[in-house]
Amino acid sequence: MAMVVVLLDRPNEVMLTQAALSELARLGVASVAVLEDGGAVGVVLEGWAFEPNTAGAALVAVAGPTARGRTLHPVAQLAVSPPRSEGGIR
Repeated sequence: MAMVVVLLDRPNEVMLTQAALSELARLGVASVAVLEDGGAVGVVLEGWAFEPNTAGAALVAVAGPTARGRTLHPVAQLAVSPPRSEGGIR
């Protein structure tokens, strides 16, 4: 599964309209999460058919053609599970 995070300086730039969601679906995005901290907003885009090299088109779909943002591509993705015993992993 491919994942990209788009960081925008202005939270009001995110527009999840039906047209934007249709374009994201066309790009292969299956899941969208929006995160914010009051000063910036992050949009997490995921999908089995999503190609990270189309992140620019995804940014335009989500925030419009004049939006300025940064795109973060995954470096590592790990699965975490509890240890097999209380004494740690053996």
